[in-house]
Amino acid sequence: MRILMMLLMLLLLAVPAQAQPQPTLTVIAHDSFNYTQEVMDAFTEETGIAVEVLRLGDAGLLVNQSILNKENPLGDVMYGIDNTFLGRAFNADLFVPYESPLLDKVDEQFVVDPENRVTPIDYGDVCLNYDVAYFEEHDVPLPESLADLADPAYDGLLTVENPATSSPGLAFLLTTVAAFGEEGDYTYLDYWQDLVANDVYISDDWSDAYYNQFSGSQGSLGVRPLVVSYASSPPVEMLYADPQPETAPTGSIIADDTCFRQIEFAGILNGTDMEAEAQQFIDFLLSRPFQEDMPLNMFVFPVNADATLPDLFTEYAAIADNPVVLTPEQIDAGREAWLQAWTETVLR
Repeated sequence: MRILMMLLMLLLLAVPAQAQPQPTLTVIAHDSFNYTQEVMDAFTEETGIAVEVLRLGDAGLLVNQSILNKENPLGDVMYGIDNTFLGRAFNADLFVPYESPLLDKVDEQFVVDPENRVTPIDYGDVCLNYDVAYFEEHDVPLPESLADLADPAYDGLLTVENPATSSPGLAFLLTTVAAFGEEGDYTYLDYWQDLVANDVYISDDWSDAYYNQFSGSQGSLGVRPLVVSYASSPPVEMLYADPQPETAPTGSIIADDTCFRQIEFAGILNGTDMEAEAQQFIDFLLSRPFQEDMPLNMFVFPVNADATLPDLFTEYAAIADNPVVLTPEQIDAGREAWLQAWTETVLR
C-alpha cells in the first residue's frame, strides 16, 4: 500500500499545475491617455496584472458614460477626470476611497478630496497660446490680460472652445467667471458679449481650435494667432517638428488671470471586483517610472515631487505662478447655470 501511495504522489508531482489566468484590469480613460508601452509592460511584469485601456472620449464624456453605467461599471479604474467634473462624479458616488502611500510625495495643493476618493496624477494650466511669427511680423502686442482680448486690436484673432463640449473650453469659461464675476457693472457675460463683438471663433473641440483655426500649429491653414490651449503645448510643436526648429513656433501667455489650473485624477470605480489590483495600479500611476513618462506623452506635469522633467519640457512648457483655482464644490455649484447662461448669451 505504501508503495502504491508513493507512486500516486510521484504521478501527481509529474502533472504540471494548471496555470492561473492572468488578472486583467480595465482602465477607462480620455482619448489623450498615452504612455510608453515598456513602462506599462514593466507594471504587468512586476505585479502579474495585465492592463486593458478603454478610451471613451474627452473628460466630460468619460464622466457621463460612467454615471450612466454606474450599476454595471465599464472598468475598474478611471484615469483622466479633472477638477471641473469632480463634483458630478462625487455626487454619483462613482469611486471607492483609497489612500496611496505615495501621496506623501505629492504637494497638498493637488489633494483636493480629504476622503481620497480620487488620487491626483498630473496637472497643467489652460492658457492662451500664440503664434510667435505672427506677433513678430505684425504691429500687435501680446495680450497681457483677459480684458485685452476684447480690445479691437485683437478683432478676429482669437479662437476658443465651446465650454459645453470641450474641457479646455470649460476651463476658459471658469477663468472668465473668476475674473469678472456674475454680478456688478461688468460681468463674465458682458465680457463674452464683447468677445463675440470682437469676432471670436468658437470651435466645438480643442482639436479643431488648435489644428484647424490656430495659425501656429504645424501644417495648419488657420489664420488666427491666438487660441485657448495648454501652457504645455509648445513642446509638442518642438517634439513632432521635422526638421526641428531652433525654438518653439508657439508660446504660452501665463498672465495670472488668463490661466486655469487643471488637475487630473484617477479613481477606483465603485463595483469593481479587482479593488486590490486597482490599488496597485493607482500606486503605479504615482510612481516615478509613470510620472516621468507622462510629460512627453501627455504633455502634463507630474505631481510626484521626485519625478524628473525632460529637458524639452522644462525649456518650452510653462506653468502659471498664480493660476485661477476653483474648488470642485464651487465648480459643481455653478457649472450648469454658467453653461446655460453662456449658451443663451453667446450661441443664440
